[in-house]
Amino acid sequence: MELKLHKPICFFDLETTGIQVSKDRIVEISILKIYPNGNKESKTWLVNPEMKIPAETTAIHGISDEKVANEPTFKELAPIVYQMIKDSDLAGFNSDRFDIPLLAEEMLRAEVDFDMKNTVSVDVQTIFHKKEQRTLSAGYKFYCGKELDGAHSAAVDTNATYEILLAQLERYPDLDNTIKELSEFSTRKKSADFAGFIVFNKEDKEAFSFGKHKGRLVEDVLQSEPGYYNWIQNADFPLYTKKVLTAIKLRQLTNKF
Repeated sequence: MELKLHKPICFFDLETTGIQVSKDRIVEISILKIYPNGNKESKTWLVNPEMKIPAETTAIHGISDEKVANEPTFKELAPIVYQMIKDSDLAGFNSDRFDIPLLAEEMLRAEVDFDMKNTVSVDVQTIFHKKEQRTLSAGYKFYCGKELDGAHSAAVDTNATYEILLAQLERYPDLDNTIKELSEFSTRKKSADFAGFIVFNKEDKEAFSFGKHKGRLVEDVLQSEPGYYNWIQNADFPLYTKKVLTAIKLRQLTNKF
């Protein structure tokens, strides 16, 4: 089984300092790029996060402060990573809720204008959970019949995710083997930002998904309570969420003229 591709797709996995998208940093990134002709390209980088790696996190992925002390920072790597993924769709395991949002934060901190306007994503974990309800290691054994040796290594997890998706296509004939359909099936909720603070409602309009304005249209809130925009910009929200909110505000101002 091979993926039906019209453009390249990059399977990727991050090892990080923690699980807070707006605060934590990448310590390892691995990318497996699959081209429409079947060719593959794989790159893995250790990253100096410029912050201390908690001991409990090191215990999970084995990456310590000493191991990354002399590695490049993400700002140094960002142009190389972006060059590899900019023409591609993206795929990962729990990537819609964690890896893509955190990658976007790191890109924006590095002043790379990363967005997903012409890109779709496939979250292999969502397909797995909708079909079987398991973890990555269990999923690898279930779909591929193999033990996942070296789990929580970015390269191992990335390749396992790719193999699982191919096995899922073999197992479930009702899954359409196109990236667009796989993306739609693996998307839990359609959001304007990666973190899901701004979502699209049934009318395909942006609405807040949290707080006192949950369910209200973003444009209506910005109109009736302009200070809410400044509050979000100054609060601890992901940079990409702030970017999306600014774009909505600018669109609203433009439409007035």
